[in-house]
Amino acid sequence: MAHAAHAAVLTIDVERHGDVAVVHCHGRLVAGATDVLSNGVKELIPESKRIVLDLTDLKHTDSMGIGTLVRLYVSAKGAGCSLELVNLSGQIRNLLGITNVLSLFTVIGENGVRFL
Repeated sequence: MAHAAHAAVLTIDVERHGDVAVVHCHGRLVAGATDVLSNGVKELIPESKRIVLDLTDLKHTDSMGIGTLVRLYVSAKGAGCSLELVNLSGQIRNLLGITNVLSLFTVIGENGVRFL
């Protein structure tokens, strides 16, 4: 089933606005697919002051995905960059809450990103 295999893949699209990068995530952030997000965001950290992960089209995550988000948060913070989340699904918000990492992130809303 090609469609089922495709649903498991994570893809990202990056939109830049000055020193702000918005990373639109599509698919599933699960074991075996976390390097796509990790490598993509780490490339942005040196030249970005603010990175926003738009999770509108993120269908599911697991513990590996949560671990990846935390590692990216630590990398960004260490470089003086903020990592923010927007448009969390109920499943992702609940998982971040259960694992006590939701409070690490700035959740900037549910209606898109404002560029200041």
